[in-house]
Amino acid sequence: MNATYTLLEMKRITRDYMGMFFTAVLPAFFYVIFGSTVDAKETVIGNGNVAMYVMISMAAYGAVTATTSIGGQAATERLQGWGRQLGITPMRDSQYVAAKAAVAMVVAAIPILLVFVLGVWTGARGSIGAWLLSGLLCLGGSAVFALYGILVGTAFRSESATGVASGSVVIFAFLGNVFIPLSGTMLTIGKFTPLYGYVGLARYPLTEGHLADGTWEPLWMPLANVVGWTVVFAMLATWFVKRGRDRQ
Repeated sequence: MNATYTLLEMKRITRDYMGMFFTAVLPAFFYVIFGSTVDAKETVIGNGNVAMYVMISMAAYGAVTATTSIGGQAATERLQGWGRQLGITPMRDSQYVAAKAAVAMVVAAIPILLVFVLGVWTGARGSIGAWLLSGLLCLGGSAVFALYGILVGTAFRSESATGVASGSVVIFAFLGNVFIPLSGTMLTIGKFTPLYGYVGLARYPLTEGHLADGTWEPLWMPLANVVGWTVVFAMLATWFVKRGRDRQ
């Protein structure tokens, strides 16, 4: 990994104040509104309370927004000629990918830390294991959506790709049981959408499989969702990248 390039990328991304607002501050705002101020925040769920349930959801949403955006930017940069520009430097493709991955993980950690700190101050309760595991799952699982960002970036081949990717994440969040608890037919449909498994897995150390509608699901269900969508995103991203190269 090229340290100089990584630091430059971090400076460039953090100077995008509007982008950082939607990545870090907006999920924290959602947590304050929906998690820390509602009457039901002390209601027990799993080995914690509703406030922590919402906290994990909003942290996961912020992390996914970050990795999706950076993945989309990386794909668009390569398609618009930045790859050829880097090609005349000593930096290898592997270093470019490693730098982007490092930036994505650092930026994804920002909303997680911010929301978790707010959770500590506003009454989110859970076991120590749930706090640690949920934070790690939020961060690690968000890497899957860097693939989604690359997929959209290579499919649209324009600067609008990042907006499309980030906007679609909002839709996935509603369908994936992130913003509001789903039940019945909507929950059945939501279980097959990309964010459902990731957020369900991040919340599992807290909920132990207990859903907001009173039902229970085994660990293999969110795991299967994450693995399945990882394969889909990887295959489609690879195909679009190959198609883009064939056209050049």
